[in-house]
Amino acid sequence: MTTTERSEPSTTAGERDMLEGWLEYHRMTLAQKCSGLDEKSLRETSAPPSDLSLMGLVRHMAEVERGWFRRTMAGESREDAGWIYSTPADHDGDLHPGESDTWEEAFATWQEEISRGREIAARFDSLDDLALGRHPRRPMDFNLRWIYTHMIEEYARHNGHADLLRERIDGAKGD
Repeated sequence: MTTTERSEPSTTAGERDMLEGWLEYHRMTLAQKCSGLDEKSLRETSAPPSDLSLMGLVRHMAEVERGWFRRTMAGESREDAGWIYSTPADHDGDLHPGESDTWEEAFATWQEEISRGREIAARFDSLDDLALGRHPRRPMDFNLRWIYTHMIEEYARHNGHADLLRERIDGAKGD
């Protein structure tokens, strides 16, 4: 897996550049938390009784990227942008990779959803522009600013989980 170096977000950027910078920073943080580990370690649920793994977090973030940018912001249908890993039988299927699931596929899918999210956000001129779709559990209007802020919060929370998982796997620490 190749990752680029994470760079600190600007401390003086305008609002949109600041939000995009922080979102990219957190995306790269999760990639770095997974960097250098083998498939077995990426699947490891290293903090019992939690069943979280680094691979599960990456799969979850692929679902989150898809849900907020494709379905909510762009208004894509469930037929066009349905669940990637979750199923009616396992709503948290993103967090539960099966034996046939691979890190290579999970990482590539996550990167594809990030790329699509960037493309979708770039179509909107203003942070005040409203999403074209609705979130299934939150039937209200969202603007791009809210979605960026929520995505930063989502990554920040899960990067905290990734910190703990990584430290339990091999002792690696970092910010």
